[in-house]
Amino acid sequence: MNTTTNRRVALVTGAAGELGRAICARLCRDGLHIVAADINLQAAQQLVDSLECQPEQRIIAVYADMADKGSIDAMVEQAGAEFGRIDVVVNNAAVNHRGSILDFDPAKWDHMMAVNLRGPALLCQKVAPYWQAQGSGRVINMVSRCWVAGGPPAYVACKAGLVGLTRSMARELAPYQVTVNAIAPGLLPSAFTLDGRDAESFERMAAGSINSTPLKRLTTPQDIANTTAFLASGDAAFITAEVIHVCGGSQLAPFGSG
Repeated sequence: MNTTTNRRVALVTGAAGELGRAICARLCRDGLHIVAADINLQAAQQLVDSLECQPEQRIIAVYADMADKGSIDAMVEQAGAEFGRIDVVVNNAAVNHRGSILDFDPAKWDHMMAVNLRGPALLCQKVAPYWQAQGSGRVINMVSRCWVAGGPPAYVACKAGLVGLTRSMARELAPYQVTVNAIAPGLLPSAFTLDGRDAESFERMAAGSINSTPLKRLTTPQDIANTTAFLASGDAAFITAEVIHVCGGSQLAPFGSG
């Protein structure tokens, strides 16, 4: 266990994807110890190897299947044994099995609920004793602009549920000075978004998104990483139960000029 510094520790799930990598890199630059958790341990280790540490700063890769309570428990136990504390949890891991309400696969629906909604709840439950002992903590949940706009039913239901979980945990964990907030990105050009889509259909979707976004561009991983860093910082100590839309205004309903 590292006890040489009082550096805070951030546990980031889904660390090996584009968004997770950007978040880990930014929190690393801010001086936190990093626990980079992913179901693809090799990719998480590659991320860790690519990050430059400050003196006495440590970054580790851990395996985590967010659909498996035993895996979540083991991840937290490994992080706790390594650092002795956990300050920031970024619930970034997600899956998206697309399908219509007319033909969705119940098994895929259940898997999405397990990873995207139950997993963050179980992770926070497991980390809560650290926050109670420390008298501080941060939870940052990745949702999506689709929680207000609609989209694939199972995915939207997960993300809307995660908003509700964010608000509920904010109230319940407040006595321990734990803040709980959500970030709702707009469309991100990433492997996660491209999965199951061809390039042409994505380009059409991207063009439509840009057209409906007041600031006229797509969201970038760095946009989300910067917001995560702010919510993890002392500057955000009095912000809790919020959903911050980082999507250039695309959460707004269309407004006619007449």
